[in-house]
Amino acid sequence: MLVSILKRFGVKLSLNDPRWGRNPEDDRKAQDGRRPGDGPPDLDQMWRDFNARLNRMFGGRGNNNGGGDNGGPRGEMRGAGIGAGVIAVIVGFIWLASGAFIVQEGQVGVVTTFGKYSHSTTPGFNWRWPYPFQAHETVNTSQIRTAEIGYRANVRNKQPQEALMLTDDENIIDIQFAVQYTLKDPVAWLFNNRDQDNTVRQIAETAIREVVGRSKMDFVLYEGREQVAADVHKMMQTVSDRYALGALITNVTMQGVQPPEQVQSAFDDAVRAGQDRARARNEGEAYANQIIPAARGQAFRLQQDAEAYRSMVVENATGNASRFDQVVAAYSRAPAVTRDRMYIDTMQQIFTSTTKVMVDSRANNNMLYLPLDKLMQQQAVNDAQIGSRSGPVQLPQSGQPAEVTQAMEAVRQRDERSRDSSRDRETR
Repeated sequence: MLVSILKRFGVKLSLNDPRWGRNPEDDRKAQDGRRPGDGPPDLDQMWRDFNARLNRMFGGRGNNNGGGDNGGPRGEMRGAGIGAGVIAVIVGFIWLASGAFIVQEGQVGVVTTFGKYSHSTTPGFNWRWPYPFQAHETVNTSQIRTAEIGYRANVRNKQPQEALMLTDDENIIDIQFAVQYTLKDPVAWLFNNRDQDNTVRQIAETAIREVVGRSKMDFVLYEGREQVAADVHKMMQTVSDRYALGALITNVTMQGVQPPEQVQSAFDDAVRAGQDRARARNEGEAYANQIIPAARGQAFRLQQDAEAYRSMVVENATGNASRFDQVVAAYSRAPAVTRDRMYIDTMQQIFTSTTKVMVDSRANNNMLYLPLDKLMQQQAVNDAQIGSRSGPVQLPQSGQPAEVTQAMEAVRQRDERSRDSSRDRETR
């Protein structure tokens, strides 16, 4: 920068130039008594010419002949002081300008004074005291950082020393997962720990090993993946806060959980066997769910039928017993009338449900046969024929043919005579 300023004032700083630092008029005068190539330029003369130029630039009048105060030693000292002051001002301005810095959006500037934290700056243009008094460092607080455990960049690029873990049931599983986090405290992130990214990775590995060490292998492989990720997230945040790391754990993603490659085939066979067992169990449970409710329904129906039958039998027996008690009471008051009524009711029930009647006659040994069904059919045919000719015909009120009615009346009279004779014998 100083060289460019001197060039603007017409001062050439090239040592290869034989006229470097000299006045062209002096050069012409000096060339009169010198031949080209006699030697290097005179440094004292160069310094005097430089001071003369500075004097002329700041109002002084230099004397080319070297006479007067301006051309003497005092003038040279004054010009040197002015030149040094200009250079000092320029250097001081550059030094102060080096303390300016710009913080991008989503970042925080952390300013330190002699290595100790001083203050934090917001996004935009900021200024601090230049080196060696103060320094600054920008921290990106909006960036989502990722720590990969068990692999690097790709799940195929495994890291066995990180991925292989021991479960509670003494089985080894291979786990790859990723941790995403942001910075919530840039000051703590910079000053409380060293090698922060590696610290986050070690915290994640410690947390996953503790969670897996308390769990069964099947739980980690199948139904417990989300639970394992949630437990690791919670434990990592707790440890980070304990270390004052200044990180906020945002997400834990399980990339792959599987048994080691050396036993993968055997484990697949075991998994298939477990699936077959589960399928057979499900089929058995489905069959049981189909048969058991039907059997329970049938048993309940039989129970209800038995209860109904028991109730019917008990009620019938109770009714029969009550009727018998009533009959006994009535028989005790009027035995003959009660016997006749019972006889009539019994015969009525018998004749109502029969179509043939056998009558035993005491006059002779011939048995009278009354085909009631035939007689009733014949009577119905006759009534139909008569009704078709002369209209409806009035049947006997008993609803039976006249011959049947007469036969039954004769049987009743005979029975009454036999009962009367037996009653007379009882009364004697």
